[in-house]
Amino acid sequence: MESNNDILYVVIPAYNEEENIGDVVKEWHEVVSTIGSQSKLVVVNDGSKDSTLKKLTELAVVFNQLIVLDKPNGGHGDTVVYGYKYAIDHGATYVFQTDSDGQTRPAEFPQLWNVRDEYDIQLGFRKVRQDGFARWIVTKVLRIVILFQFRTWITDANTPFRLMKVAPLSQLLEKIPKGYNLPNVLLTVMYKKEGYKYRFVKITFRPRQGGVNSINIKSIAKIGQHAVKDFAHLSKSIFR
Repeated sequence: MESNNDILYVVIPAYNEEENIGDVVKEWHEVVSTIGSQSKLVVVNDGSKDSTLKKLTELAVVFNQLIVLDKPNGGHGDTVVYGYKYAIDHGATYVFQTDSDGQTRPAEFPQLWNVRDEYDIQLGFRKVRQDGFARWIVTKVLRIVILFQFRTWITDANTPFRLMKVAPLSQLLEKIPKGYNLPNVLLTVMYKKEGYKYRFVKITFRPRQGGVNSINIKSIAKIGQHAVKDFAHLSKSIFR
């Protein structure tokens, strides 16, 4: 996978992941170190209340391509955008985003990286989700809502396994309202509707490797209500 020209920044948001963060950093640091010495693993601590930040600080001493960023709690969407902008500002040519719960497999990354020149974005399709029935329902409902609001069918709009060229990503980020809570969903829609080259690749999605999921039915319902309202507004303001 080694590349002398392309610089990969792997962006991982983290909130209260003290049980998983060590293994996740070790696995994904191996990926960036294989790509090249200028590539980085960027873990953004989203105001964790446990020992996540402490563990990340200790890990940064061991893993020399790990960058630890700390910010006040703003939610998953705010945190991934924070990481994307950091990567863009610091010279990345490609940005890959995944989550800190250990559900994705670094071994499946090369199938994206090896054809990176051919696509503006590549996304992992979670055909089988092993993280609970509620989240499976969210994925199904989200497809229908997106179809209704944006008139397009997206296989897995919010997947936490996405490799993106920096130039298109930078342009599309400028269109996302500040503080928007589902930026990955909106980015996926924009990549498709604006004619960028994309593809979905089936990936393994393991059960959470440790800790407690911070998203529950109540929070999912709240996010969903906001999403429907936001989609209605954004479909008119962005795609008019």
